[in-house]
Amino acid sequence: MSTIIYDSPIFGPIHSRRLGLSLGINLMPGDGKVCTFDCIYCECGFNAEHRPKSKRPTSIEVHDKLIEVLTQMKRKGQLPDVLTFAGNGEPTAHPDFKEIVIDTLALRDQYCPDAKVSVLTNGTLVDRKNVFDALMLVDNNILKLDTADPEYIGVVNRPIIWYNVGAQVKLFKRFNGHCIIQTMFMKGTYEGEDVSNLSNKYVAPWLRAIKRINPSEVMIYTIDRETPDKDLQKASPQELDEIVARVEKLGIHATASY
Repeated sequence: MSTIIYDSPIFGPIHSRRLGLSLGINLMPGDGKVCTFDCIYCECGFNAEHRPKSKRPTSIEVHDKLIEVLTQMKRKGQLPDVLTFAGNGEPTAHPDFKEIVIDTLALRDQYCPDAKVSVLTNGTLVDRKNVFDALMLVDNNILKLDTADPEYIGVVNRPIIWYNVGAQVKLFKRFNGHCIIQTMFMKGTYEGEDVSNLSNKYVAPWLRAIKRINPSEVMIYTIDRETPDKDLQKASPQELDEIVARVEKLGIHATASY
C-alpha cells in the first residue's frame, strides 16, 4: 500500500509535472491523513490506514517553518516556482486556512516574489465563505473534478461528507473563471469494478460541466506514483491528448501530464 505521508508542514521542493519546482505546504497532521475524499488513487493511501494521532500544525508553526525553508533556499540560490498547499489531505479543512494563505502570500512577496501560490483542493468546502475568499486570493485555485457522474465519484473519490456534483459545479462557477480544473483520467479496476473514466459516457458530461464552470485552464493527468489500489492503470498520452483537444474546442486552455 502507498504510504507517502509528509511529516512536516513544509516539504520538498519537488518537481511537479504541472507546476514546476514546487515547495509544498501541508496543513494536516504529520503522522497521518485527513481528507474529505478517500480516493482510490491517492498517493497518501486510504484514510483508514493512516489515522493521525497528532494535531494539525498551527498557523504560527506553518509561518515559522516556511520562513526557515525559504531562507535556506534563497541562500542556495534555488527559489521555488510555486508554493503549493497540498500534503496529507484537504488543505482547506484547516480552521485557519485563510489566515495561513494571507501569511503565505506575504512571505512569497518577501522571499520569492516571482513564485505563484497554488492550492490543490477537492473543492468540498468551497461553500464556506472563508475558504472561498482565501481561494480567490491565490494565484492558482486548482479544483478537482474527476467526473460529472455521481456513481463514479462514489466508487473512486469516495467522499466522506455530503457531496453533490451538480452543486459543486455551481459553486465552482462562482469563481468566475478564477480557477483551474484538475482531473485524473485512468483505467483499471477497483474491487472488480471497471473504473476507467475515458469513455464518452464520462467525458461528454464532464465537458459539459467544464463549459459551465468556464475555468481559466484545465489540467488533466494520470497515475504517476504508487497508488493504494494495485489494479489501477495509466491512461495513455494519446487518450489524454484527445481529451485535451476536446476541451480546447470549448475555447478553454488545457494541458496533459503523462
